[in-house]
Amino acid sequence: MKQVLFILLGAGVGVFSGLFGLGGGIVVIPALIFLFGFTQHMAQGTSLAMMIPPIGILAVLQYYKAGNVQVLPAMLLCVGFVIGGYFGAKMALTLPSDVMRKLFGGVLFLFSIRMIFFK
Repeated sequence: MKQVLFILLGAGVGVFSGLFGLGGGIVVIPALIFLFGFTQHMAQGTSLAMMIPPIGILAVLQYYKAGNVQVLPAMLLCVGFVIGGYFGAKMALTLPSDVMRKLFGGVLFLFSIRMIFFK
């Protein structure tokens, strides 16, 4: 039954990602923590692993067909993301899970306030 719930969560996040361009951090990580009992580190690692194969292969194709993908900037962002992801993961793993959870929640909160009240 848990496998079906993981698939349903992934499908829901896929729709959310296709609609809004996000999903891993905002939906998957909290869901893994609160619904499946993962630690913050386990949820972050699992969310990152989930994104490796499908990170938008089909979603990006739709945006590309509509002329909404800038390939060179995407490639350069990817290079930076790989390097930043490596160092970010190394830093995150040095912090206790409860500290990471609070930092994660704080970042989401700040971005939410910014998105709601400012241009």
